[in-house]
Amino acid sequence: MRTRLRVAFAALIRCPMGRTGSRKRKEESAELTFHSRPLAFAPMPSTAIEKLRAAVRDVPDFPKKGIVFKDITPILNDPVLFRASIDLFLDRCRSLQIDRIVGIDARGFLFGSAVAYELGLGFVPIRKRGKLPYKTELAKYSLEYGEAEMEMHVDAITAGERIVLVDDLLATGGTSAAAAVLIRKVGGHLLEAQFLIELEFLQGRKRIEPTPVTSFLKY
Repeated sequence: MRTRLRVAFAALIRCPMGRTGSRKRKEESAELTFHSRPLAFAPMPSTAIEKLRAAVRDVPDFPKKGIVFKDITPILNDPVLFRASIDLFLDRCRSLQIDRIVGIDARGFLFGSAVAYELGLGFVPIRKRGKLPYKTELAKYSLEYGEAEMEMHVDAITAGERIVLVDDLLATGGTSAAAAVLIRKVGGHLLEAQFLIELEFLQGRKRIEPTPVTSFLKY
């Protein structure tokens, strides 16, 4: 009996699949790989949205009296919630044809760079004045609690490139409006501005018009 088994096993080794069978196996493998990837980026269930919303912490009188700060650090600190927040941006970006992701200093870097990495795109930082080493374009903006200036490298975007702007929060829209100005100054085509959180009562999206705005957690 053992001798028969050895002969049968040896026959299998000497007679591998033909070219057609091998090619078929590769095609089946490729098909399985192709169809498995979208499962990781299925539409975000409402329960995940609610968990993200519940994790946002209100901090009163920060950075100055009268301001209620939306603290996202509990989301960043939780690996499941952090991934879920990034997936929100990814799900939206995959429906667009994008050349580069632009993020606003500083929390926009956290989301924007992760999205750019996953999509295989370049990432462009917009920073507060004096933080970038090369030649820059400059734009002034007002916050709900003060005024400031931001800048972007003059060669960060090639004219005609399709851009998505990413940040954590849309409040009065001052920083986002300034970022839109900078993108257009260097010839970029701003497709959309995306935010994890939007404070709708401040009507910040009006300052970014006509750029489309997408936000995921609305207050």
